[in-house]
Amino acid sequence: MIRHAIRLALAGMVCTFPAVAADLAFVTSQNAEVVSLVDLQNGQVMAETPVPGAPAPVAFDPEHGRAYVISAGTGLLTVLDDKAAVVRTLPLPEGAFGIALAPDGGLFVTEWYQSRLLRLDKDLNVLWTASTGKAPAGVATDGKLVATADRDDDQVSILDAGTGKRLATVPVGKHPYAVLFHDGKLWTADVQSDTVSVVDPVAGQKIGQVPTGSHPYGVAFAGGRGFVTNQYAGTVTVFDPQTLTVLDTLETGDYPEGIAPLPDGSGVVVAHWDSNTLVWIDAATLKITREIELPDGPRAFGAFTGRQP
Repeated sequence: MIRHAIRLALAGMVCTFPAVAADLAFVTSQNAEVVSLVDLQNGQVMAETPVPGAPAPVAFDPEHGRAYVISAGTGLLTVLDDKAAVVRTLPLPEGAFGIALAPDGGLFVTEWYQSRLLRLDKDLNVLWTASTGKAPAGVATDGKLVATADRDDDQVSILDAGTGKRLATVPVGKHPYAVLFHDGKLWTADVQSDTVSVVDPVAGQKIGQVPTGSHPYGVAFAGGRGFVTNQYAGTVTVFDPQTLTVLDTLETGDYPEGIAPLPDGSGVVVAHWDSNTLVWIDAATLKITREIELPDGPRAFGAFTGRQP
């Protein structure tokens, strides 16, 4: 009860401390309606900023000192500076969800209900919209291509990042949610088939799969290894990206969701919805090296970590 009361109090205020490190994470806590700014080098929570409407998706742009957060309940886009102060809000259509940085400082945003992708410029003006499959969730880009995880069509859409022209649709596992470019390949977390699918984005073909734990949610890479959060299992699957073999399964906490690499490449951090924790995993030893508490329901769906120049 005491811990819960403290979290409620924090949700109504902004707490700030001097920034002492350039390695940062912006972690959305959906239930508490708070975004936490975390110093990844020492685990200090530097700020907690109220963001209404169930914030969940997030993209951090360390080069420009901005973090972009979408409220899943309303579609509101909130822009935070590198101290987690709100500098702008922009209403997007209800159902705006997945978010990824574009090469010029703009954004790609999926629209769940309208089955489309928005391309915003650096001033957040809409450049174009493009059709996707049903219920697009995650979105990712390698600069030339952009891909969406079309959950209800069990596929990914691959589009030209400059024009929005859809180049291919590729069947993957059931209900893909997160999507990520890495090492020239496209990776999806397939929630209802307990797999990670591997796609050749140029050929437009699925080329492999990795078995995971129950309900995989997010994928990240560090230290030459792949990491997948398994919501229902409370574990992280570790795999070899070259051979697609499972190397280990780590118990990390209750309902792990958001996962992202540490900026120095030494490991990953994982947000746990039910444990209300952020956990550091060393990529070499596969050991948990730090764990901190966060406000209720940390989700952090997207690229939420980065190193400021």
